[in-house]
Amino acid sequence: MTSDQSAKSAILYRMVMPDHLCPFGLKSKDLLERHGYTVEDHRLETREETEAFMKEHGVDTTPQTFIGGERIGGYEDLRAHFGQEVSAEDETSYQPVIAIFSVAFLMALAASWYALGTVLSVRTFEWFIAISMCLLAVQKLQDVESFSTMFLNYDLLARRWVRYGYLYPFGEALAGILMIAGALIWVAAPVALFIGTIGAVSVFKAVYIDKRELKCACVGGASNVPLGFVSLTENLMMIAMAIWMPVRILWLG
Repeated sequence: MTSDQSAKSAILYRMVMPDHLCPFGLKSKDLLERHGYTVEDHRLETREETEAFMKEHGVDTTPQTFIGGERIGGYEDLRAHFGQEVSAEDETSYQPVIAIFSVAFLMALAASWYALGTVLSVRTFEWFIAISMCLLAVQKLQDVESFSTMFLNYDLLARRWVRYGYLYPFGEALAGILMIAGALIWVAAPVALFIGTIGAVSVFKAVYIDKRELKCACVGGASNVPLGFVSLTENLMMIAMAIWMPVRILWLG
């Protein structure tokens, strides 16, 4: 433990204005207190006061934390000071996909428990894939323009017909919703098979043949998820459901 940490006191300067409460200032204060520090909290309540502080200390942002007379810096610097992970702004991450698939699986378990009285059934896995499709589609539909732009980097059909990039998330959502309901599978299955097959071929070519390093458009236009295994899995899941659902209905009832 360093002498700064043993003192367990810190000075924090953060913006607290009538029209703006700096969230990173609150996060810094909370982080310090969770590490056992007594915080001398200096609130910068006007723009003039904030600009004067930044000029005095030669910094461009607030909040700023000082421990033992040493300036630690902003919130991310404070996290690094305490040995916590600090992600780079453009760092790739699987977290969005993990969150989507985890929630989808829990929703499928809940639906199965409510509708069938058991958490594990064939419908559980059908609902898991269908709900995942819907959640992934929602991510894309939040900003279709950005999604379509990223999609053009690797999708073979979108490169020939740009409008397909705009239609894709609607098709994914439609197929997912119909598969959750178990209705109009004669519509859902061909749509899922079509977009899933083209997507799988496009991803496989871009990643495993052309060896390109691209960001995946699978969770929307602002994604830092790397194109590859996850994207291919998404498309293969759609293909599997497109084949399985008609088979189950026709032969298994």
